[in-house]
Amino acid sequence: MRLGKSFRAATMMGGRLLLSAVAVSALVACSEGLDKFNPFAEEKYKPEKVVDTPPEELYNDGLARAANGNFIAAAKKFDEVIKIHPHSPWAKKALLMSAYANYEGGAYDDAIASAKRYVTLYPSDRDAAYAQYLLAMSHYSMAPDVSRDQEQAEKAGQALHELVTRYPNSEYVKDSKWKIQVIRDQLAGKEMDVGRYYLKRRNYGAAINRFRVVVSQYQNTRHVEEALYRLVEAYLAMGVHNEAQTAAAVLGHNFPDSQWYHDAYALLTRGGLQPHEDRGSWISRAFSSIAGRN
Repeated sequence: MRLGKSFRAATMMGGRLLLSAVAVSALVACSEGLDKFNPFAEEKYKPEKVVDTPPEELYNDGLARAANGNFIAAAKKFDEVIKIHPHSPWAKKALLMSAYANYEGGAYDDAIASAKRYVTLYPSDRDAAYAQYLLAMSHYSMAPDVSRDQEQAEKAGQALHELVTRYPNSEYVKDSKWKIQVIRDQLAGKEMDVGRYYLKRRNYGAAINRFRVVVSQYQNTRHVEEALYRLVEAYLAMGVHNEAQTAAAVLGHNFPDSQWYHDAYALLTRGGLQPHEDRGSWISRAFSSIAGRN
């Protein structure tokens, strides 16, 4: 009786083992059958050993690439130093070189990011002025002509002004001041471009607002003479003779030999008017305030 029970138990266990073996065989066969539809079937995961390259080796590799003119590849090497060895003394050097390499490679947004980070982390460092200069020059290089939006030119001007203010003894101050003037001239040119657009369409109020910006904010640019003449045109067209006469008088007083003044004078006299400065006019006050500051 006991043998019979044992036999039945063994038979049942053997059946279960047989079913398990069949199931496993089926899964293996199914897996092998699906492999031919899997494009990655032959690719097996192999753990790779990451080589910890010393920071100085990565840095020197970046220098070598930069020396060969491969600036973008160089920047990547400098960025590797920062990423893999963030607490190494080489990371600080690499950050500045990343800004330089990206700038030289024309990757201005990346140059701005690296330079801005350097100035933020090391504002008193001896190379901070250079980082600020790279930041400004990256914006400067992206500034378009006056027919387009001048956001980059404005950012360049702000960055250059900050350089002159924070690092007055820097070797980059002289060039920064010159470029600030170039940018101001470009910003004034943009205002003139828009002002002339409105003037041609007889939108005199909008035109005056643009010329007013040039007269009030960009008096030391080459555009101010024309801006005063255009104010004479716009105010005469609107019948506001007092402001037209004042614009001509201020133009003649400050730029007596200017062709724009001769044209403004001729324009007024054709209408029986003469240049006459109203000291209460915003035009007169604008020039008086500049003269007072000088």
